[in-house]
Amino acid sequence: MNHLPTLEDLGDLKGKNVLVRADFNVPLSGGEIRDDLRIKEALPTLKYLVKHGANVTVCSHLGRPKGTVDSNFSIEPVRKRLWELLPEVGLLENLRFDAGEEANDPDFVKNLISGQDLFVNDAFGASHRSHASIVGPPQFLPSAAGRLLAKEVDVLLGIREKPRRPFVALLGGSKVSDKLGVIDALLEVVDKLVIGGGMCFTFLKAQGNQIGSSLLEESQLQFCENLLASGAPILLPHDFTTMDSDGRIGDLSAGGVVRQMGKNIPDGWMGLDIGPGSAAAFGEIISNAKTVLWNGPMGVFEDERFSAGTRHIAQTMAENKSCFTVVGGGDSAAAAKEFGFAERMDHVSTGGGASLELIEKGDLPGIAALTESRRLI
Repeated sequence: MNHLPTLEDLGDLKGKNVLVRADFNVPLSGGEIRDDLRIKEALPTLKYLVKHGANVTVCSHLGRPKGTVDSNFSIEPVRKRLWELLPEVGLLENLRFDAGEEANDPDFVKNLISGQDLFVNDAFGASHRSHASIVGPPQFLPSAAGRLLAKEVDVLLGIREKPRRPFVALLGGSKVSDKLGVIDALLEVVDKLVIGGGMCFTFLKAQGNQIGSSLLEESQLQFCENLLASGAPILLPHDFTTMDSDGRIGDLSAGGVVRQMGKNIPDGWMGLDIGPGSAAAFGEIISNAKTVLWNGPMGVFEDERFSAGTRHIAQTMAENKSCFTVVGGGDSAAAAKEFGFAERMDHVSTGGGASLELIEKGDLPGIAALTESRRLI
Protein backbone atom coordinates (compact mmCIF):
# COMPACT_ATOMS: atom_id res chain seq x y z
CA MET A 1 0.00 0.00 0.00
CA ASN A 2 1.18 3.51 -0.78
CA HIS A 3 1.81 5.92 2.08
CA LEU A 4 -1.37 6.75 3.98
CA PRO A 5 -1.62 10.50 4.64
CA THR A 6 -1.96 11.40 8.32
CA LEU A 7 -2.98 14.53 10.19
CA GLU A 8 0.50 16.01 10.03
CA ASP A 9 0.39 15.87 6.23
CA LEU A 10 -2.44 18.41 6.18
CA GLY A 11 -0.07 21.23 7.12
CA ASP A 12 -1.17 24.46 8.80
CA LEU A 13 -4.70 23.98 10.15
CA LYS A 14 -5.27 27.43 11.62
CA GLY A 15 -8.61 28.80 10.45
CA LYS A 16 -9.26 25.82 8.18
CA ASN A 17 -12.67 24.16 8.04
CA VAL A 18 -12.19 20.43 8.56
CA LEU A 19 -14.83 17.76 7.98
CA VAL A 20 -14.22 14.62 10.04
CA ARG A 21 -15.95 11.33 9.24
CA ALA A 22 -16.21 9.49 12.55
CA ASP A 23 -17.92 6.23 13.48
CA PHE A 24 -20.41 7.24 16.18
CA ASN A 25 -22.67 4.25 15.55
CA VAL A 26 -23.11 3.77 19.30
CA PRO A 27 -25.63 1.46 21.00
CA LEU A 28 -28.75 3.30 22.16
CA SER A 29 -31.56 2.32 24.51
CA GLY A 30 -34.54 4.59 25.01
CA GLY A 31 -32.64 7.47 23.43
CA GLU A 32 -29.72 7.04 25.85
CA ILE A 33 -26.20 5.94 24.93
CA ARG A 34 -25.31 2.58 26.46
CA ASP A 35 -21.61 2.74 25.56
CA ASP A 36 -19.77 5.92 24.53
CA LEU A 37 -16.46 4.22 23.66
CA ARG A 38 -16.66 5.10 19.97
CA ILE A 39 -17.09 8.76 20.82
CA LYS A 40 -14.10 8.73 23.17
CA GLU A 41 -11.96 6.93 20.57
CA ALA A 42 -12.42 9.87 18.20
CA LEU A 43 -11.18 12.42 20.74
CA PRO A 44 -7.42 12.20 19.96
CA THR A 45 -8.10 13.18 16.34
CA LEU A 46 -10.62 15.89 17.20
CA LYS A 47 -8.44 17.39 19.94
CA TYR A 48 -5.44 17.54 17.60
CA LEU A 49 -7.46 19.46 15.02
CA VAL A 50 -8.94 21.87 17.59
CA LYS A 51 -5.56 22.43 19.25
CA HIS A 52 -4.08 23.42 15.89
CA GLY A 53 -6.77 25.99 15.20
CA ALA A 54 -9.16 24.13 12.90
CA ASN A 55 -12.92 24.63 12.77
CA VAL A 56 -14.15 21.06 13.10
CA THR A 57 -17.40 19.55 11.86
CA VAL A 58 -17.99 15.85 12.50
CA CYS A 59 -20.33 13.56 10.56
CA SER A 60 -21.40 9.97 11.21
CA HIS A 61 -24.07 7.40 10.53
CA LEU A 62 -26.17 5.89 13.31
CA GLY A 63 -28.10 2.68 12.84
CA ARG A 64 -29.99 1.85 9.66
CA PRO A 65 -32.74 4.41 8.99
CA LYS A 66 -32.64 3.41 5.30
CA GLY A 67 -32.54 6.83 3.74
CA THR A 68 -35.42 8.39 5.66
CA VAL A 69 -35.59 10.70 8.66
CA ASP A 70 -36.36 8.57 11.71
CA SER A 71 -36.33 10.06 15.21
CA ASN A 72 -35.27 6.68 16.61
CA PHE A 73 -31.91 7.21 14.89
CA SER A 74 -31.43 10.89 15.67
CA ILE A 75 -27.81 11.85 16.30
CA GLU A 76 -28.91 14.17 19.14
CA PRO A 77 -27.87 11.87 22.06
CA VAL A 78 -24.43 11.56 20.44
CA ARG A 79 -24.20 15.32 19.92
CA LYS A 80 -25.04 15.90 23.59
CA ARG A 81 -22.32 13.50 24.76
CA LEU A 82 -19.74 14.83 22.29
CA TRP A 83 -20.33 18.40 23.47
CA GLU A 84 -19.82 17.27 27.06
CA LEU A 85 -16.43 15.90 26.07
CA LEU A 86 -15.39 18.48 23.47
CA PRO A 87 -17.76 21.45 23.06
CA GLU A 88 -15.61 23.09 20.36
CA VAL A 89 -16.79 20.77 17.55
CA GLY A 90 -20.01 20.53 15.59
CA LEU A 91 -21.86 17.36 14.62
CA LEU A 92 -24.13 16.92 11.59
CA GLU A 93 -27.35 14.92 11.66
CA ASN A 94 -27.33 11.20 10.81
CA LEU A 95 -25.80 10.77 7.35
CA ARG A 96 -28.08 7.85 6.56
CA PHE A 97 -31.19 10.02 6.82
CA ASP A 98 -30.36 10.75 3.16
CA ALA A 99 -30.36 7.83 0.72
CA GLY A 100 -27.47 9.53 -1.08
CA GLU A 101 -25.05 8.41 1.63
CA GLU A 102 -25.25 4.68 0.99
CA ALA A 103 -25.78 5.23 -2.76
CA ASN A 104 -22.56 7.29 -2.98
CA ASP A 105 -24.50 10.06 -4.71
CA PRO A 106 -22.20 12.79 -6.15
CA ASP A 107 -24.71 15.53 -5.25
CA PHE A 108 -24.76 14.31 -1.65
CA VAL A 109 -20.97 14.51 -1.58
CA LYS A 110 -20.98 18.07 -2.94
CA ASN A 111 -23.44 19.20 -0.29
CA LEU A 112 -21.50 17.44 2.44
CA ILE A 113 -18.18 19.11 1.62
CA SER A 114 -19.61 22.54 0.87
CA GLY A 115 -17.56 25.15 2.74
CA GLN A 116 -14.96 22.62 3.90
CA ASP A 117 -11.21 22.95 3.25
CA LEU A 118 -9.95 19.56 4.44
CA PHE A 119 -11.27 16.06 5.15
CA VAL A 120 -10.26 13.51 7.79
CA ASN A 121 -11.51 9.92 7.84
CA ASP A 122 -11.40 8.37 11.30
CA ALA A 123 -14.26 5.90 10.74
CA PHE A 124 -12.36 2.65 10.33
CA GLY A 125 -15.46 0.55 11.03
CA ALA A 126 -17.20 2.03 7.97
CA SER A 127 -14.18 2.25 5.66
CA HIS A 128 -14.91 -1.06 3.95
CA ARG A 129 -18.02 0.53 2.43
CA SER A 130 -17.98 2.75 -0.66
CA HIS A 131 -20.42 5.23 0.86
CA ALA A 132 -20.51 8.91 -0.04
CA SER A 133 -18.99 10.22 3.19
CA ILE A 134 -16.15 7.67 3.03
CA VAL A 135 -14.95 7.75 -0.57
CA GLY A 136 -16.46 11.03 -1.80
CA PRO A 137 -14.63 13.86 0.04
CA PRO A 138 -11.08 12.64 -0.76
CA GLN A 139 -11.82 13.14 -4.46
CA PHE A 140 -12.15 16.90 -3.91
CA LEU A 141 -10.42 17.86 -0.65
CA PRO A 142 -6.91 17.31 0.73
CA SER A 143 -7.55 14.37 3.05
CA ALA A 144 -5.91 12.30 5.76
CA ALA A 145 -6.46 9.42 8.14
CA GLY A 146 -7.34 10.25 11.72
CA ARG A 147 -5.45 8.73 14.64
CA LEU A 148 -7.83 5.79 15.07
CA LEU A 149 -7.90 4.77 11.43
CA ALA A 150 -4.13 5.13 11.08
CA LYS A 151 -3.58 2.89 14.10
CA GLU A 152 -5.95 0.22 12.78
CA VAL A 153 -4.15 0.14 9.44
CA ASP A 154 -0.74 0.02 11.11
CA VAL A 155 -1.67 -2.87 13.42
CA LEU A 156 -3.71 -4.99 11.03
CA LEU A 157 -1.42 -4.66 8.04
CA GLY A 158 1.52 -5.20 10.39
CA ILE A 159 0.32 -8.63 11.48
CA ARG A 160 -0.68 -9.45 7.90
CA GLU A 161 2.72 -8.59 6.47
CA LYS A 162 5.27 -9.00 9.28
CA PRO A 163 3.86 -10.95 12.23
CA ARG A 164 5.99 -12.18 15.09
CA ARG A 165 5.94 -15.97 14.99
CA PRO A 166 4.36 -18.32 15.79
CA PHE A 167 1.31 -16.48 14.41
CA VAL A 168 -2.02 -18.04 15.39
CA ALA A 169 -5.43 -16.91 14.13
CA LEU A 170 -8.72 -17.99 15.69
CA LEU A 171 -11.92 -17.68 13.70
CA GLY A 172 -15.40 -18.21 15.09
CA GLY A 173 -18.88 -17.00 14.31
CA SER A 174 -21.64 -18.77 12.48
CA LYS A 175 -20.90 -18.96 8.76
CA VAL A 176 -18.01 -20.28 6.71
CA SER A 177 -19.31 -18.32 3.72
CA ASP A 178 -18.75 -15.02 5.55
CA LYS A 179 -15.05 -15.79 5.88
CA LEU A 180 -13.99 -17.61 2.72
CA GLY A 181 -11.66 -14.85 1.60
CA VAL A 182 -10.10 -14.23 4.97
CA ILE A 183 -9.52 -17.97 5.52
CA ASP A 184 -7.54 -18.14 2.28
CA ALA A 185 -5.63 -14.95 3.13
CA LEU A 186 -4.79 -16.07 6.65
CA LEU A 187 -3.59 -19.49 5.53
CA GLU A 188 -0.90 -17.72 3.51
CA VAL A 189 0.59 -16.13 6.64
CA VAL A 190 -0.41 -18.00 9.82
CA ASP A 191 1.34 -20.92 11.44
CA LYS A 192 -1.96 -22.28 12.77
CA LEU A 193 -5.60 -21.45 12.03
CA VAL A 194 -8.04 -22.43 14.78
CA ILE A 195 -11.68 -22.65 13.78
CA GLY A 196 -14.50 -22.70 16.34
CA GLY A 197 -17.99 -21.29 16.70
CA GLY A 198 -20.87 -22.38 14.49
CA MET A 199 -18.69 -22.42 11.38
CA CYS A 200 -16.62 -25.36 12.63
CA PHE A 201 -19.51 -27.81 12.16
CA THR A 202 -19.41 -27.55 8.38
CA PHE A 203 -15.72 -28.52 8.56
CA LEU A 204 -16.50 -31.40 10.92
CA LYS A 205 -19.30 -32.62 8.66
CA ALA A 206 -16.86 -32.49 5.74
CA GLN A 207 -14.63 -34.85 7.73
CA GLY A 208 -17.53 -37.31 8.04
CA ASN A 209 -18.52 -36.51 11.63
CA GLN A 210 -22.10 -36.38 12.91
CA ILE A 211 -23.12 -32.85 13.90
CA GLY A 212 -26.74 -33.38 15.00
CA SER A 213 -28.77 -30.17 14.71
CA SER A 214 -25.69 -27.93 14.77
CA LEU A 215 -25.22 -25.16 12.23
CA LEU A 216 -24.39 -26.41 8.75
CA GLU A 217 -23.74 -24.71 5.41
CA GLU A 218 -24.22 -27.49 2.90
CA SER A 219 -23.04 -25.25 0.08
CA GLN A 220 -19.62 -24.94 1.75
CA LEU A 221 -18.97 -28.64 2.42
CA GLN A 222 -16.83 -29.09 -0.70
CA PHE A 223 -14.78 -25.97 0.13
CA CYS A 224 -14.12 -27.30 3.64
CA GLU A 225 -13.30 -30.78 2.37
CA ASN A 226 -10.82 -29.41 -0.16
CA LEU A 227 -9.20 -27.15 2.40
CA LEU A 228 -8.76 -29.96 4.92
CA ALA A 229 -7.39 -32.28 2.24
CA SER A 230 -4.82 -29.65 1.23
CA GLY A 231 -2.90 -30.14 4.45
CA ALA A 232 -3.54 -26.57 5.61
CA PRO A 233 -2.63 -26.02 9.31
CA ILE A 234 -6.25 -25.98 10.50
CA LEU A 235 -7.28 -27.07 13.99
CA LEU A 236 -10.88 -27.96 14.84
CA PRO A 237 -12.57 -28.58 18.20
CA HIS A 238 -12.82 -32.18 19.40
CA ASP A 239 -15.47 -31.73 22.07
CA PHE A 240 -18.52 -29.53 22.61
CA THR A 241 -21.05 -28.19 25.05
CA THR A 242 -24.40 -29.20 23.56
CA MET A 243 -28.10 -28.80 24.29
CA ASP A 244 -31.06 -31.00 23.35
CA SER A 245 -34.04 -29.86 21.31
CA ASP A 246 -36.14 -29.06 24.40
CA GLY A 247 -33.92 -26.13 25.33
CA ARG A 248 -33.90 -22.59 23.99
CA ILE A 249 -30.82 -20.42 23.55
CA GLY A 250 -30.83 -17.51 25.97
CA ASP A 251 -33.78 -18.84 27.96
CA LEU A 252 -32.76 -20.90 30.97
CA SER A 253 -36.37 -21.16 32.13
CA ALA A 254 -37.27 -23.22 29.05
CA GLY A 255 -35.36 -26.18 30.44
CA GLY A 256 -33.46 -28.46 28.13
CA VAL A 257 -30.49 -30.68 28.89
CA VAL A 258 -26.95 -29.34 28.51
CA ARG A 259 -24.26 -31.99 28.05
CA GLN A 260 -20.58 -32.32 27.10
CA MET A 261 -19.94 -34.45 24.02
CA GLY A 262 -17.17 -35.43 21.66
CA LYS A 263 -17.03 -34.34 18.04
CA ASN A 264 -19.80 -36.73 16.96
CA ILE A 265 -23.09 -35.16 18.01
CA PRO A 266 -26.26 -37.28 17.68
CA ASP A 267 -29.55 -36.15 16.15
CA GLY A 268 -31.61 -33.85 18.35
CA TRP A 269 -28.58 -32.19 19.91
CA MET A 270 -26.87 -28.95 18.95
CA GLY A 271 -23.29 -27.88 19.57
CA LEU A 272 -23.31 -24.39 21.09
CA ASP A 273 -19.79 -23.97 22.50
CA ILE A 274 -16.42 -25.65 22.25
CA GLY A 275 -15.90 -28.11 25.09
CA PRO A 276 -13.37 -27.89 27.92
CA GLY A 277 -10.86 -30.15 26.17
CA SER A 278 -10.86 -28.03 23.02
CA ALA A 279 -10.68 -24.83 25.06
CA ALA A 280 -7.63 -26.14 26.88
CA ALA A 281 -5.97 -27.27 23.63
CA PHE A 282 -6.62 -23.92 21.94
CA GLY A 283 -5.43 -22.11 25.06
CA GLU A 284 -2.12 -23.96 24.97
CA ILE A 285 -1.61 -22.95 21.34
CA ILE A 286 -2.31 -19.30 22.28
CA SER A 287 0.10 -19.50 25.23
CA ASN A 288 2.93 -20.51 22.90
CA ALA A 289 2.17 -17.91 20.24
CA LYS A 290 3.88 -14.56 19.63
CA THR A 291 1.01 -13.07 17.59
CA VAL A 292 -2.67 -13.93 17.98
CA LEU A 293 -5.57 -12.63 15.92
CA TRP A 294 -9.05 -13.53 17.17
CA ASN A 295 -12.26 -12.86 15.27
CA GLY A 296 -15.52 -14.56 16.18
CA PRO A 297 -16.71 -16.18 19.42
CA MET A 298 -16.24 -19.88 20.08
CA GLY A 299 -19.87 -20.32 21.08
CA VAL A 300 -23.09 -18.52 21.95
CA PHE A 301 -21.34 -16.54 24.70
CA GLU A 302 -24.41 -14.35 25.37
CA ASP A 303 -25.93 -17.43 27.07
CA GLU A 304 -23.87 -18.15 30.20
CA ARG A 305 -24.21 -21.90 29.63
CA PHE A 306 -22.24 -21.59 26.39
CA SER A 307 -19.76 -18.85 27.28
CA ALA A 308 -16.89 -20.88 28.78
CA GLY A 309 -15.02 -21.48 25.51
CA THR A 310 -15.03 -17.86 24.43
CA ARG A 311 -14.11 -16.71 27.94
CA HIS A 312 -11.14 -19.10 28.05
CA ILE A 313 -9.83 -17.84 24.70
CA ALA A 314 -10.07 -14.21 25.83
CA GLN A 315 -8.46 -14.94 29.20
CA THR A 316 -5.58 -16.93 27.72
CA MET A 317 -4.85 -14.14 25.23
CA ALA A 318 -4.92 -11.54 28.01
CA GLU A 319 -2.51 -13.59 30.16
CA ASN A 320 0.12 -14.16 27.45
CA LYS A 321 2.45 -11.23 28.14
CA SER A 322 4.96 -12.19 25.45
CA CYS A 323 2.35 -12.21 22.68
CA PHE A 324 0.92 -9.40 20.53
CA THR A 325 -2.84 -9.87 20.84
CA VAL A 326 -5.38 -8.48 18.37
CA VAL A 327 -9.15 -8.77 18.69
CA GLY A 328 -10.85 -8.28 15.34
CA GLY A 329 -13.84 -6.22 16.43
CA GLY A 330 -17.50 -7.22 16.32
CA ASP A 331 -18.72 -9.95 18.67
CA SER A 332 -15.15 -10.81 19.72
CA ALA A 333 -14.60 -7.28 20.99
CA ALA A 334 -17.97 -7.38 22.77
CA ALA A 335 -17.02 -10.67 24.43
CA ALA A 336 -13.57 -9.46 25.49
CA LYS A 337 -15.17 -6.41 27.05
CA GLU A 338 -17.98 -8.35 28.73
CA PHE A 339 -15.51 -10.75 30.34
CA GLY A 340 -13.23 -7.92 31.48
CA PHE A 341 -10.22 -8.70 29.26
CA ALA A 342 -10.44 -5.98 26.59
CA GLU A 343 -8.04 -3.58 28.32
CA ARG A 344 -5.41 -6.31 28.56
CA MET A 345 -5.33 -6.90 24.80
CA ASP A 346 -2.75 -5.09 22.68
CA HIS A 347 -5.33 -4.00 20.12
CA VAL A 348 -9.12 -4.27 19.99
CA SER A 349 -10.31 -3.29 16.53
CA THR A 350 -13.25 -0.95 16.11
CA GLY A 351 -14.39 -2.69 12.92
CA GLY A 352 -15.43 -6.33 12.64
CA GLY A 353 -16.12 -6.53 8.89
CA ALA A 354 -13.55 -3.85 8.13
CA SER A 355 -10.77 -5.59 10.03
CA LEU A 356 -11.37 -8.91 8.27
CA GLU A 357 -11.57 -7.26 4.85
CA LEU A 358 -8.35 -5.33 5.44
CA ILE A 359 -6.53 -8.52 6.45
CA GLU A 360 -8.01 -10.34 3.45
CA LYS A 361 -7.38 -7.72 0.75
CA GLY A 362 -4.71 -5.44 2.20
CA ASP A 363 -6.83 -2.39 1.40
CA LEU A 364 -10.30 -0.88 1.87
CA PRO A 365 -12.29 1.61 -0.23
CA GLY A 366 -11.92 4.31 2.42
CA ILE A 367 -8.17 3.78 2.73
CA ALA A 368 -7.65 3.68 -1.03
CA ALA A 369 -9.54 6.97 -1.35
CA LEU A 370 -7.23 8.62 1.20
CA THR A 371 -4.11 7.29 -0.47
CA GLU A 372 -5.27 8.61 -3.83
CA SER A 373 -6.05 12.00 -2.27
CA ARG A 374 -2.34 12.61 -1.60
CA ARG A 375 -2.22 14.33 -4.98
CA LEU A 376 -4.35 17.15 -3.48
CA ILE A 377 -2.13 17.78 -0.46
